[in-house]
Amino acid sequence: MFALEEYKTPILATVSIVVVILVLNQLTKMAIRRFGKLSAIDMNNRKIIFYLSNLFFYGIGFALLGLIWGVDVHDFAVFLSSALAVLGVAFVAQWSILSNLTASVILFFSHPLRLGDRIRVLDKDFDWTGMVEDISGFYLYMRTDDDRRITIPTNLVIQKGIEILKEKQVVKALEEDA
Repeated sequence: MFALEEYKTPILATVSIVVVILVLNQLTKMAIRRFGKLSAIDMNNRKIIFYLSNLFFYGIGFALLGLIWGVDVHDFAVFLSSALAVLGVAFVAQWSILSNLTASVILFFSHPLRLGDRIRVLDKDFDWTGMVEDISGFYLYMRTDDDRRITIPTNLVIQKGIEILKEKQVVKALEEDA
């Protein structure tokens, strides 16, 4: 019975943190789902953001649990800086993967580009004009006017300019009139 009293506070704090992390994660997923539906974003594209939010919340949860259960702050800081250094080296080695994932998040939240839009990629060397078929974690898939299927890395979509010629709603209205 004596041991239970000794660990009562850490156990209550652990349960509280687990509940708060799970609730925040669910609320975030609901918000992402709602934003994705309002913005007409495909479910496959929303999964990327779900995975990143899971990683964020569970990472914070594990860090807080470690601090509650007696991990020394100095030791934790050394571990965290070492882990971030290894991740930094890995991401520098794979910079294109990181930049594509970052570009996908930017496209998801703040770019007006949506599935079904007719676009032109502003590039001096290539004339890519067509309909956006899909946006994944790494690529934008489009069907060009001459019926070619083009895949463009999402980081190039952010770097190059994109001109939205006709949005999906306008295209649907035109198809219904025809």
